[in-house]
Amino acid sequence: MKLTIEIDEDECTILKKRAKKNLLDLREQVEDIIRRSCINAGKNTSFSGKCDDNLVGIFSRERRGKKKKL
Repeated sequence: MKLTIEIDEDECTILKKRAKKNLLDLREQVEDIIRRSCINAGKNTSFSGKCDDNLVGIFSRERRGKKKKL
């Protein structure tokens, strides 16, 4: 399957640094991020319906744990 996305130069720079750190190229890094997100979304069967867009809900993280004191 072929998928085309557009990202900003700033985002591309961040992804390239992360890919270099993980000894991957940019394409492999993006594939790895999407693969791990899909795997983790499959483990979480309790989906909170707070989000209108299902994809945003799948690829977003919930804040858990202790709340920070101000």
